[in-house]
Amino acid sequence: MNGMAVSTAISTSRFQLTSVRELAVGTARLRVLWVAIIFALVASAAVARIGYLGFTDQTYRATSLEDALLPPRGELTDRNGVPLARAFPAYALWYNPKALGDADNPLVKNPREIAQELNRIFPEMDIDVTAEKLAAGRPGYLRRRVLPEQANEVMALGELALEMPRETDRHYPQGSMAAHVLGYVDAEGKGKVGMEQVLDARLMDPAVRGTPVALSIDMRAQGALEDELRRGMLATNAMGAAGIVLDVDTGEVMALASLPEFDPNKIDAKGVDHMFNRVTNQVYELGSTFKPLTVAAAIDAGTVRDFGRRYDASPVKVGRFSIKDSHFIGNHLNVAETLIHSSNTTTARIADELGAERLRRTMVDLGMNERPYIELPAKGFPIWPGDDWPRLRNMTVSYGHGIAVTPLHLASAYAAMVNGGVWRPATMHKLAPGKAPKGRRVFKASTSSRMRQLLRMIAVYGTGRNADAPGFRVGGKTGSAEKPGAGGYRRSSLVSTFAAAFPMDKPRYVVIAMLDEPKGTAASSFQRTAAWNAAPIVGKLVPRIGPILGVRPDTTRDIDISDLKPLIAKAD
Repeated sequence: MNGMAVSTAISTSRFQLTSVRELAVGTARLRVLWVAIIFALVASAAVARIGYLGFTDQTYRATSLEDALLPPRGELTDRNGVPLARAFPAYALWYNPKALGDADNPLVKNPREIAQELNRIFPEMDIDVTAEKLAAGRPGYLRRRVLPEQANEVMALGELALEMPRETDRHYPQGSMAAHVLGYVDAEGKGKVGMEQVLDARLMDPAVRGTPVALSIDMRAQGALEDELRRGMLATNAMGAAGIVLDVDTGEVMALASLPEFDPNKIDAKGVDHMFNRVTNQVYELGSTFKPLTVAAAIDAGTVRDFGRRYDASPVKVGRFSIKDSHFIGNHLNVAETLIHSSNTTTARIADELGAERLRRTMVDLGMNERPYIELPAKGFPIWPGDDWPRLRNMTVSYGHGIAVTPLHLASAYAAMVNGGVWRPATMHKLAPGKAPKGRRVFKASTSSRMRQLLRMIAVYGTGRNADAPGFRVGGKTGSAEKPGAGGYRRSSLVSTFAAAFPMDKPRYVVIAMLDEPKGTAASSFQRTAAWNAAPIVGKLVPRIGPILGVRPDTTRDIDISDLKPLIAKAD
């Protein structure tokens, strides 16, 4: 019995051991199976993700490393890719009085000695002001935008309290050129004044800041515009100047300048004084440049049909007021002679026949009652004569008095007058081909065609002769308006403007040149009117920018004015 018991116990033990082994093997196999399943699922997910990314057009998101490699602020360029504003690494000069711990004297030398050494490196740093900052013992910037070689000189002074932290700086490689278009970036990294302010969020967006933003301007045309305006301003001792070159078919601003300018690389008190944009923010009575708009409205309405009709050119009396010309032109003038010789009296009579409501409606359609349409933040509100124009107001508006607008308003209006009759908003963005806004029709195409002839005649036979550039078929109108002041208009203060387009047989660009309070000098034959100072600016500018913008001179062609030329035979 004992032997059998032992044998049974051994058999039972072997069976139990076998069961444990089988259970362990089963468990191991199950674990391996789960691992295989999980691995297969992970592999399948990875393959699916790869396939998804490969066959879909999803936007790629940059990693934090790539974000770090992007410039901290996007770049601005002109329409041809010329850099206008870009970020680059720079140094700053920081005063850290705790650099040596809590020592009573944070500087090795005395504050004035250090201030003198810094003045040697940075001549524009005032010695007394710098010494006072150092002696005060308060941390802060002593200077931003330090060149590497200047940083080396500062470090050579051996003052541990003068630290040179690395920062990112905004640089404008073209200097002050196009300053009113670009604006600047302040010490906190915020865009101010121009397109820097308008595009601030876009330029700081990590998703797109690696792609430069192309503006509409052409820096070659911009440089030429600023150069000719500056020459004209200095030659006539004018207090300021403004100009714009506008594409008549798209509204793109090819150049925009307001003088005096400022340097966005260095904003000081003088620069702040010059930030006001005369093109988009200052409103003026632009005088006789409005006369073609009045004539166009009358042609469009059908009140001017017979171009041979002669209007009474004697003074116009309305109540106790009298409208007269600056000098005797003739007893009777037709429409062509009215524009060529810039008659107030006959323009007023044309407007009187047109009627106040129709002239007012034309001005509204041209946007003269609203701020100018452009992305720039500084936009002046016109001095608008209201919606109820009495007879006298209608007459004075017809020749550019009693209404004040910006030069940009005038440029957009002239573009509509010569491009076939369609008004479009101006833009500072480069537009892709075919992406110009539809705009709104203001004039009939036939009216626009007639106005191109009349504007060309002014440049050939009238007050715009000094703007006529051989081969470029310039057409335009002068305007010389007295500036208002206390008690009425100031006869000694003029705003002289020439509004032009070229080439008149197929207009491509409008050009506005304006001088604020020019003086009669030898350069202007001692005359203050636009025919002698603003028109010559356009005459010199057009040959410079024409080939740049795709308009080459051609003396073998011109707009046909043969049907109107006999009407001014006496004027010749």
